[in-house]
Amino acid sequence: MRNSLVHTSKSLLHGEYEMQDPKTEADIVNITFVDKTGKKIPVKGKIGDNVLYLAHRYGIEMEGACEASLACTTCHVYVHYDYLNKLPQAEEQEEDLLDLAPFLKENSRLGCQIILTKELDGIVLELPKATRNFYVDGHTPAPH
Repeated sequence: MRNSLVHTSKSLLHGEYEMQDPKTEADIVNITFVDKTGKKIPVKGKIGDNVLYLAHRYGIEMEGACEASLACTTCHVYVHYDYLNKLPQAEEQEEDLLDLAPFLKENSRLGCQIILTKELDGIVLELPKATRNFYVDGHTPAPH
């Protein structure tokens, strides 16, 4: 009988990765959020961050009612046209949800579907004037 060791790494909770700072300068992805009032909020994300959870980290008012399960449109953003073609094509489920989003534009995407890459360094994401929350009890999820 052989004695073997099992090694595991610490698992991360939903959105916890985005709460960690970049480890090196090369990992940094600069983002500018433009809030509903037009205020520009620059933040430093990192490669692999999910835009929804990164917004939560910095207190940006991007709701994310379904917590990135691709079931709502409350993380709806407008992607600056210089960066739109640098994102992967929206999958059919995202497109279907975007059809339900108020104030839909050509450059609309769901923040929960944007994962940062170095190619997106400098991206500008604008929040729409309003989103539609499908919760009937007024529940607003808080970041984990």
